[in-house]
Amino acid sequence: MSFHTLQQDAAAWAAACLPAVVVEVVATRGSVPREAGTRMVVARDAVLGTIGGGHLELQAIADARALLQRGAGHFDRHVALGPSLGQCCGGAVDLHHSLLADTPPAFWRPPAPRFVLQLYGAGHVGRALVRLLAGVPCQVQWVDERESEFPAEALPAHIRRVCVEPVEAEVAAAPPGCCFLVLTHSHVLDLAITQAVLARGDFAFFGLIGSRTKRARFEARLRERGFSDAQLARMVCPIGLPGIDGKEPELIAVSAVAQLLQAAGAGVEVAAKS
Repeated sequence: MSFHTLQQDAAAWAAACLPAVVVEVVATRGSVPREAGTRMVVARDAVLGTIGGGHLELQAIADARALLQRGAGHFDRHVALGPSLGQCCGGAVDLHHSLLADTPPAFWRPPAPRFVLQLYGAGHVGRALVRLLAGVPCQVQWVDERESEFPAEALPAHIRRVCVEPVEAEVAAAPPGCCFLVLTHSHVLDLAITQAVLARGDFAFFGLIGSRTKRARFEARLRERGFSDAQLARMVCPIGLPGIDGKEPELIAVSAVAQLLQAAGAGVEVAAKS
């Protein structure tokens, strides 16, 4: 469950005055199931979210329901996962338990985004990517010149539609260190966006959908326009992790999101498929 879904569902519980307890991981040391800032919400007969499962979560749920029985207060618990619960993680966590009525979901701080992404193209792969990114802590500008291609349903708050023309002009609005994925309906448009991204040079990751043949043709045209081999080497095309083959939109999306997370986690550029 993503942060935004958990927040929305918890807000619905709060609006319905459902008695519940918020369990938050406030600090961690060593190897632990979830990072600081992770929350779950515990009612008498239901649970939203997870702090990692296992004995840690079972104990936290039991503690939360004991607090529900009391009906007031809050408390902190330090848990050494190995000595206290026999979990093999070996780390330790500090948990804070508080009543949902005293912990308004609207004021919860969201997790830090793993990456900022400009996603160009609202076709089949773009839509598959957005469905996955709905559950990832990130910030996304989803850019397309065709308003009709965006889905009608509401998107999570961290994904924003941008319908603009010319599309490539939006590249200049991206922050330094932004990631870019380009997968529009037009090779001409892909090339224009690629040129704008490579000219910036301050991106964390740039992926272009397409085959090795498309890459070779783009490289030839971009060299004619003055781009160096070093600049072109930063273009990841085809996109996706090496070893994951297939052309279904959902499969491409899974592989591309994994590649983005790998780049964000390493803090370095990811090489293209060989």
